[in-house]
Amino acid sequence: MKDNKGNALLFILLFILSVLYLIPILIVFINSFKGRLYISDQPFALPNAETFYGLKNYTIGLAKTGFFKAAFWSFFITVLSVGVIVICTSMTGWFITRVRNRVNNFLYYAFVFSMIVPFQMVMYTMTKIANMLNLDNPVGIAVIYLGFGAGQSVFLFSGFVKSIPVELEEAAMIDGCNPVKTFFWVVFPVLKPIAITVAILNAMWIWNDYLLPYLVIGAEYKTIPIAIQYLKTGYGGIDMGAMMAMLVLAIIPIIVFYLACQRYIIEGVIAGAVKG
Repeated sequence: MKDNKGNALLFILLFILSVLYLIPILIVFINSFKGRLYISDQPFALPNAETFYGLKNYTIGLAKTGFFKAAFWSFFITVLSVGVIVICTSMTGWFITRVRNRVNNFLYYAFVFSMIVPFQMVMYTMTKIANMLNLDNPVGIAVIYLGFGAGQSVFLFSGFVKSIPVELEEAAMIDGCNPVKTFFWVVFPVLKPIAITVAILNAMWIWNDYLLPYLVIGAEYKTIPIAIQYLKTGYGGIDMGAMMAMLVLAIIPIIVFYLACQRYIIEGVIAGAVKG
């Protein structure tokens, strides 16, 4: 009986927290159908006959921001960066875990330490180096994202690799696989849960990132967060209706991606952070 009551209370608490997290998204969605003047005066009110603008905010936002082109660059940068992060950090985590020596121990703790270094500490130096190395383009920025995303990703992959029996790799070696084949044919398929978790975490970060693309590639290859800033008018005014509409369109792809892969998140995070 006590367990049932405890489960019921936990369910109610989690339900309330879920609603609280969803309220901001719901407010953005509601306001995307209202005129910008009414958004400031009645931000929490539902659209009515006077305030309802239909899809006008969406058409204005699409026209002013060049949303589809920005969405293409956001998609390209996100997919490329996430792919690079998953492949490189999974190999790194596997190597560091399986080859135990002082150098690899130092590398592991260096990756962990990098997780606590704030971006603002290195952004100006990083921007200068990116320009010098010709990384200020949609392909080069993937290398920069790899640097910033490697800490957490290597940490999670390393923890998960510890849960994989070494006998699987030894059997592959006996069958004639070299280390590269062993990783991609035997180890990487087993890493699927944590690989999807790492992909989701980094995709949400990269898709929504404003500061790094703005500093590195600027307006030439506008991503969605940068394009939305062009809804600002003279003297600091903002077309709030169009901005809300574009925020809704920007949120949809990452929500769909998250919902499609959510069952792997808890499994991957727990295995990557606790096992070993």
